Amino acid sequence: MNVPNKLTVSRFILTVAFLAVFFSRMPYHETISLVLFGIGGLTDYFDGKIARRDKLITNFGILMDPLADKILICSAFIAFVDRVPRAEGVPWIPAWMVVIVVARELAITGLRLLAASKNIVLAAEKYGKHKTISQIVCILSILTLASYHQWGALGENIFGFEPFGGMPWVKWFAEISKWVAVFLTAFSGGMYLWKNRALYLDDV
Repeated sequence: MNVPNKLTVSRFILTVAFLAVFFSRMPYHETISLVLFGIGGLTDYFDGKIARRDKLITNFGILMDPLADKILICSAFIAFVDRVPRAEGVPWIPAWMVVIVVARELAITGLRLLAASKNIVLAAEKYGKHKTISQIVCILSILTLASYHQWGALGENIFGFEPFGGMPWVKWFAEISKWVAVFLTAFSGGMYLWKNRALYLDDV
């Protein structure tokens, strides 16, 4: 197994570890979850970079790399629905946003399976790459918001700074990142479905 594929497999393992820690009661579990998810995001970047650079693109990687991404990201978003921040009565992310994210990924996966059944390979779109980056940034910002209190004065000084509105800047950033991620998720999915509409409309 080459290095990119090993990194892809490691992302499945990191997803399990992330969820186990996230739902545990162990000390600093939010911080550890942040580190695990961050490492998972880095493996996503490096496996593709190494595969393209060293021409190590394989059928295993073509199938498993996007699947590992979707499982890691969707698992995090789904897990966030169940969590409510301290002193607040709303979840880390609303369920309807998570529904959009998961529905988009299922729809695009279904479209690719349909294309594969017709011996057509659908290339990744630039909007999809932007979508993935926005989702990772969103998840990292939410985990940072949940955990920076555990980092002592350093965390409070860097992430607890309140430039305006009596609210830490990282909370503003997390809220904005949610909307950006959801918008790009819906937009990229809609564009992808529209561009490849002939695949599923020819038989209507």
